[in-house]
This record gives sequence, C-alpha cells and structure tokens, in this order.
Amino acid sequence: MNASALRFGTLLAALVVGGCRATPAPKPVAAPLVRPQPAPIGRSIVICGERHDIEAPVVLWTDKDGYDAYSTELRFPQTPPKEPIVGLRYQPGRRAPAESADKPGRLAALAGDPRCRDEVRALVDQFVVHYDVCGTSAQCFKVLHDRRKLSVHFMLDIDGVLYQTMDVSDTAWHASQANGRSIGIEIANIGAYKPDAATTLDEWYPRDEFGPRIALPAWMKDGGVRTPGFVGRPARPERIVGPIHGVDYAMHDLTPQQYETLGKLVAKLCEELPRIRPDAPRDAQGKVRTDALSPEEFAAFSGLVGHHHITVNKQDPGPAFDWERLLADVRARRKSAPAP
Repeated sequence: MNASALRFGTLLAALVVGGCRATPAPKPVAAPLVRPQPAPIGRSIVICGERHDIEAPVVLWTDKDGYDAYSTELRFPQTPPKEPIVGLRYQPGRRAPAESADKPGRLAALAGDPRCRDEVRALVDQFVVHYDVCGTSAQCFKVLHDRRKLSVHFMLDIDGVLYQTMDVSDTAWHASQANGRSIGIEIANIGAYKPDAATTLDEWYPRDEFGPRIALPAWMKDGGVRTPGFVGRPARPERIVGPIHGVDYAMHDLTPQQYETLGKLVAKLCEELPRIRPDAPRDAQGKVRTDALSPEEFAAFSGLVGHHHITVNKQDPGPAFDWERLLADVRARRKSAPAP
C-alpha cells in the first residue's frame, strides 16, 4: 500500500468513527410559562333550542364549567350533602294553567319542536327576580341543585357573567305558583337584613379609599367568579334601607356589571316572549310595590316581579334593587332594537 492510499484509509476511518459518536445534546431550554385560560364565553341565551345573542357574557349549561340543571348528579361532589338528593330538579316542558277542573293544562312541546316557541310565548308572561343570599353563582348552584333540589333558568354573577342552566321552554322550580308561567333569575348578592342586625353586610362590604367593595369569605376563595381579579363594587356606594312588606331592611346594591347584563337579558326576553311586559307591579302613586300581590292581582299581572311580590315570606330582590334603572334600560334597548 502506498503512502497516499494509507493516508486516505486513515482519513476514512476517522470519518466513520466520528460519525458514529453521539452528537452532544443541546442544553435544555426552559419552556415558556403557559397559564391555563378559562373557556371562551359566548353571548347567546337559548330559547326552545335556538340561540339568541344578547351581547353580554353568557355561559350555557352545555359549556365547560357551566351549571346544568338537567343533571341529576352533584355539581360539587367534593362537598356532598348530608342527605342524598335524587331525581329531577325541574319540570320538563311548560304546564298551562288549568282553566277549569275538567280542562287541565298540558305539557309544552319539547325544545326543538316547531310548536315550542308558540307555546312558550303563550304561557310565559312573568320574569321573577331573586337575590341568591349566596354571594356568587357557583355557591348559588351548589345550594339550589346539590342541596335543595331546586332550579332557576339564569344566575347572574357579581362580574356580570350570566349562567343559563336550562332552556326557558322547561319549568324551573324557583317561585312556587309562578313557576309554570315564569322565567327566573338568581342574582349574586348576599341579601338584605334588618338594619340593626346587618353584621353580614359589614363583613361582605368592607370599605377602602374608593368605597365599599365585595369581599368574599376566605373559605370561598375566588367564589367561582370567572373574571380574574374582579373587584365588585355596588352601583351606589351608600347602603340602601327601605321597606319590604312594611318592614325596613338594609342592603347593598348590585354591581354595575350585573345591571348591564340584566338589562340586555330582559330586553331580549321581552322581545322574544312579548307577554313579559317591561314593567313591574305599581301602587296608586306609580311606585314599584314593596308588598305581595293578592291572588287576583298575581293572576292578572304580566311583566317583571320580585320574589316578594309572590309571597310574604320573601324579601328579594330587596330594597336596593333599582327597578327604575333596570326598566328604563330595558325600554331604551327595546326602542333602539331593529325591527324584525
């Protein structure tokens, strides 16, 4: 073998050996911190299986992290009730009021049936307003669904996010004799108390340099509120005292975010279900009543009612609920709505 061939063989062997050596691993690069994002929030409510945009944040019972009134399972199984809850929390369909003993009402058509819209429009003529005395919508659903075997069509959280738990073509159990003809909403608010026993209001609404703010108890953590870092403040800074059933109660107002979403929701419901008039029961002086309607008055009234208009045992939505603000907003939205 000559010198040239020897040098070539040596070089080739070096290349082969070098190619078999493991390539040094690159230095690890820290992965970027990815924070989990909440599921997107829609803007549509559901009436007879059809979606209707209300231009406000809406989470449906079918959405991730939604609240499903159709489910018979516990929504919060990590904190089960002492007594097991079984069965439905609602009445499928709508039952028409019996016109006579020999002519009972019938169940409404199920959602998706072409007759559903006409039947719901014919039967539903009230929108019942509750405060939840729970503070947040998550806690409200835990109490209604997991503890009390009750339901409500909508829940409105302190940040203005609206939760729909069931189609309005089905009957929620929220307001006794109003159930069959009404749509119900539970508004997140800790409620109203006798003025001399309002310690709960002091705890829930401490003051800072900007006035009162909502402070959730430590055990509730973020309370399930979807808006990160949300700081809720009453629409009016002062504590409102007023009579319900002739007795004075103290209460803090809803948040501005709640009023905005509520106005949009009610305007859409009044549009789609026109028997719900944009008004509330009024006295001889034209003021929204703070007492319960008589059976005859209740039967004749169509529109928005508070739970206290239905029964003397309830005070919600309380003295701080601004009926005139809401109704003016609803009428303005209806007036500006495009013609069908």
